[in-house]
Amino acid sequence: EWPETGRLALYLLGLRATCPSPEPGPQRSLVTWLKYYLEEDWAGSRQHGHPLNGYYQYSLGVLALCVHRKRVREEVIRRLLVAEQHGRFGHIGGSAMDTEAVAALAFACLERERLVGARLAAELRAATHRTRRRMVEAQGRAGFFGNVYSTPWAMQVFIATDMCRVQPAYGRAMAALLENLDAFTTAATMAQVLPVLHGRSYLDIASMRCQEEPDTLTPISPEPPPEVVGNKMVRLVVECPEPRCPQHWLYDQPVPVPAGASLLDVLRAATAQGPHNFTFDTQDTPQGPFLSQVLGLEARQRKRSYWQLLSAPSTSLQMGVADYRPRDGETLILRLSEW
Repeated sequence: EWPETGRLALYLLGLRATCPSPEPGPQRSLVTWLKYYLEEDWAGSRQHGHPLNGYYQYSLGVLALCVHRKRVREEVIRRLLVAEQHGRFGHIGGSAMDTEAVAALAFACLERERLVGARLAAELRAATHRTRRRMVEAQGRAGFFGNVYSTPWAMQVFIATDMCRVQPAYGRAMAALLENLDAFTTAATMAQVLPVLHGRSYLDIASMRCQEEPDTLTPISPEPPPEVVGNKMVRLVVECPEPRCPQHWLYDQPVPVPAGASLLDVLRAATAQGPHNFTFDTQDTPQGPFLSQVLGLEARQRKRSYWQLLSAPSTSLQMGVADYRPRDGETLILRLSEW
């Protein structure tokens, strides 16, 4: 099995933020496992030229260990630093902003917590500065850094480096974020945006004084969204590039669904619609269901492939299959792509 670097890193960040019991046993064991997973990812990067789970999860692992004030071998850090210097964070057809931001947070944390020597700290500081500059240059007209979901990660970089008050791009991003808060519907995405709304970053977790934190959490029962009546027609297209698939278009059919249906509902409706034998499968992730297989073709991390979600002709969807709700008459494309 491949190391669960990113999932365990997010869990440990959340655990530290909740002020766990002073008893160190279970937490220490999880930190040890994360160090082991990160080493496995590093070894995989030497063999394959990139971490087994990608630079996003690798960066999360370094960040989580830093927040727990655990030292990481310099070779592990330099693998991430070299990737930043050579622009290796991106993937084909997608934004690398979230990965760049998490890596920059890891760099800023290592420097702030003094977990590296002076020479490496200077290199990390320079890398964080370069990342901030790229973010400002890449900011879109709508105010987002990358897309709505990568924007909170990028904003945390400005907060962690005390640049949010002097950088106009940060203000534009905050305005865009406040207008699109309804996009953050899962626990994982809420956990990214809530610190930003309070002017905090994940680095602040490292300096929390838990005995001073009041227990103010109260459970809530959110109201279900209003039911949308009627129906809509969505066209579903599946594409697979050559040479893996000699037949480029594998599926192209209209799918009738209820008016309030999500993309996931469209896929489920397509499986029940004969005689075209549409099949798909998903994997549960902290961000919600992840499309892992379509028509028997599997997206494999080992081959750096994934199912890209597009609105025709070429607009990449910024939501997952469970969150995106297509319009009546819209054509949705599932394209097997590489990152």
